[in-house]
Amino acid sequence: MADREQPVTLRTRKFIRNPLLGRKQMVVDVLHPSRPNVSKDELRSKLAELYKANKDSVSVFGFRTQYGGGKSTGFALIYDSNEVMKKFEPHYRLVRYGQATKIEKASRQQRKQRKNRAKTVRGTAKTKGVEKKKK
Repeated sequence: MADREQPVTLRTRKFIRNPLLGRKQMVVDVLHPSRPNVSKDELRSKLAELYKANKDSVSVFGFRTQYGGGKSTGFALIYDSNEVMKKFEPHYRLVRYGQATKIEKASRQQRKQRKNRAKTVRGTAKTKGVEKKKK
């Protein structure tokens, strides 16, 4: 993995301190001229040391690499604490960072099929395998 040794420059723009949500929010420009891209995990650790925060309270998302490569732009949130992050950050991002577990549920198609099967037996006991009424 020679890629991790290649130099990466982070620049932050539009920095805002958001006290109501307990975080700092900013746009991050990543300059990576000799690499195809930079992992979000690496960006989180670099931002954490840059802003003297814990890596677990940093959230990065929405990165797009410019045409031709060498520069990516995305968004970063640095929360004051892990509790605040768990309160305000969307669940799917907490799952992404390993701070929550994914809720396992049936596929969307299966849920719709179950809903529609239940509609056919309206007014009767809803058990599986009930025959449709003949007209």
